[in-house]
Amino acid sequence: MNASRPRQKILIVDDNKQNIEMLMAIFKQQYKIAAAVNGERALKIAQSDAPPDIILLDILMPGMDGYEICRRLKADTATQGIPIIFVTAVSEVMDEAQGFELGAVDYITKPFHPPIINARVSMHLKLKRKQELLEQYAFIDSLTEIPNRRRFDEVIRKEWRRAGRSGKPMALVMIDIDYFKQYNDTYGHGQGDRCLRQVARAIASMMQRAGDFAARYGGEEFAVVLPYTSLAEAMDFAHRISRHINSLNIAHSQSSVADHITISIGVASADPQQSLDSAQIVEAADSAMYQAKKTGRNRICSMQR
Repeated sequence: MNASRPRQKILIVDDNKQNIEMLMAIFKQQYKIAAAVNGERALKIAQSDAPPDIILLDILMPGMDGYEICRRLKADTATQGIPIIFVTAVSEVMDEAQGFELGAVDYITKPFHPPIINARVSMHLKLKRKQELLEQYAFIDSLTEIPNRRRFDEVIRKEWRRAGRSGKPMALVMIDIDYFKQYNDTYGHGQGDRCLRQVARAIASMMQRAGDFAARYGGEEFAVVLPYTSLAEAMDFAHRISRHINSLNIAHSQSSVADHITISIGVASADPQQSLDSAQIVEAADSAMYQAKKTGRNRICSMQR
């Protein structure tokens, strides 16, 4: 196993603790292990901030059975990408087609044969890792090499749900390069592309916490998601971003606010426990940014939701 990669995590769901112990003995040397003896606990682990990379799921359990757990996981965008392997006795395999239709990737039957189980779990984890790599490339803006709008849309929904569970505010910072059309007209699109890359790198370099996220929102606009951040903290961040962009001193002779590239910034912070959704914090930050442009550019405006 590549030591530079974090160990992948397996969630074992079975109401029989002996079965859990047997599976843990097979996988504990290679993978991180989490276990649940009922559906409610399994869903809580899967929907946590540290979800599993794959789930080994018993079918016949009291209360919520494996099919229902699978159905709920696949209905949630946050967990629908986790591969699920049903684990059951041969005599209990009632309808394999139902499991595959629900989104399971495989069946493993009891009694367990460790080499076979290891090989099949390893195969599905490798497939998941390859899929994640493909998705990462699909989420990167080819010009600036930072995440794109598609990735932003995914991240803000995820962080909004996470903030709702924690009860803490989330902030969004929207950034627009001032008079960028005039910059392109004056210096050419090649230089405009270089400018966008410089600004993107500068913004990305300001991400200080693991959860902070920057993306190219579109054209000359960028967005920064700041989890667990109040409006005052987000405003402080915005001022630091503004000073940093100014310090690049990228010449812009056609700007009416400075002789170099500047940015207009909109900041919004909201409590996800209010009756709002993630689209409303985007709307608030976007409105604040346009207010900054309307009132003179090279400035920061804010809005609290």
